[in-house]
Amino acid sequence: MKKQHIIRWALAALMAPLAVVPVSAQEVNGAQNIIDEVIWVVGDEAILRSEVEAMRLQAEQEGVRWSGDPDCAIPEQLAVDKLFLHQAAIDSIEVTESEIASGIEQQIEYMISVIGSREKLEEYRKMSISQIRAELHDTYRDRQLIQGMKQKLVGEISVTPAEVRRYFKDLPQDSIPFVPTEVEVQIIAQTPRVEQSEIDRVKNELRNYTDRVTRGESTFQTLARLYSEDPGTARRGGELDYTGRGMLDPAFANVAFGLTDPKKISKIVESEFGFHIIQLVDKRGDKIKVRHILRKPVVSEDAINRSIGRLDSIATDIRAGKFTFEQGASLLSDDKDTRNNNGLMANTSETGRTSKFQLKDLPTEIAKVVDTLKVGQISAPFQMINERGKTVCVIAKLKSRVEGHKATITEDFQVMKDVVLSKRRQEVLHNWVVNKINATYVRINDRYRSCKFEYQGWIR
Repeated sequence: MKKQHIIRWALAALMAPLAVVPVSAQEVNGAQNIIDEVIWVVGDEAILRSEVEAMRLQAEQEGVRWSGDPDCAIPEQLAVDKLFLHQAAIDSIEVTESEIASGIEQQIEYMISVIGSREKLEEYRKMSISQIRAELHDTYRDRQLIQGMKQKLVGEISVTPAEVRRYFKDLPQDSIPFVPTEVEVQIIAQTPRVEQSEIDRVKNELRNYTDRVTRGESTFQTLARLYSEDPGTARRGGELDYTGRGMLDPAFANVAFGLTDPKKISKIVESEFGFHIIQLVDKRGDKIKVRHILRKPVVSEDAINRSIGRLDSIATDIRAGKFTFEQGASLLSDDKDTRNNNGLMANTSETGRTSKFQLKDLPTEIAKVVDTLKVGQISAPFQMINERGKTVCVIAKLKSRVEGHKATITEDFQVMKDVVLSKRRQEVLHNWVVNKINATYVRINDRYRSCKFEYQGWIR
């Protein structure tokens, strides 16, 4: 029989000298047991050797290079992450399951675009797309929580124009930042219409699930694990942890917060992610805990082709001078984020909002197309997955392109301001980590005591 992979260690073990902690596990080939080990303790969180090896492997796969010795830098990075995650929990930083699902879907689509197809990705990762989604969930969630905590710590920091000029006044020429090629992009999007028969199919599935739970043939949790297309919650039986109304899709929230009986299942509700049925678990103040099952209607190839054809006609009319791209975006685009801005895409980051993008910051499909366009040129129609995980069809126009160059205070003030602002924020975060280390219980394995760490205070 296969043994369960179980790590057994108690609080007493954390307070004692660090030791090898046995882990009963079995490799895929069933050949041998392995040993895991607690190598660091940060507060009440342990860092295991297996975590370090997993992060090392992921870094190698992604081509990440560490500054300094990876044997020291990797466990230190894990320890720093735990400090931010602990503070995020204290400060009630939240990330919604819908945000997690959307982000994971974009990651998967990017991996598919790089490797060529879903089948090749599954073959390379040796797991199904659903398993890949489940594997990415916790890592993506933690990364978003860490980012949210950092943003809270540095969100109020600002710099004045005088400070920017002072910073660059005496800076050597070879230290002046290089501004990569930047582009401004306009889009017109069409969302392929889902056939009514497909919507009916999805709704009938959800009604069937409701009937099976009501008749006692199955539990909501079991059906969610088997059939829900929300990768973040499916493996937890569809359960969303206590969440405020503002963190949920409005249509979903209206139905969820109207539930009063945990034994009953909601009517079918449509959100921007698909169709749901919801079951109440508990209410606590202004937060709610529910389970849900999400099913997503599949867009047909015919619907996609119709949208592609409509965009092709729109592009032809714009080229013929019947109306401008800006007019087309305002009147004909389905993309609510850009249509009120003449189709112009906005790049929102920690430092503010701008219409300029480096190619790496654009959605992959748009970046590939834009890189082949001349200024003023309109692309052929193409399809992509948007940030909400939906299939959309798009035509893009390259509005402007500024080739890479050394920054100047007159032409690239925002870039230079961002450099100074980033430096200030890094200083604040670095000092926060040092102070947090000094106020946190830390124990590290003796073999790490000779490491040259980025942050002071680990070794005591």
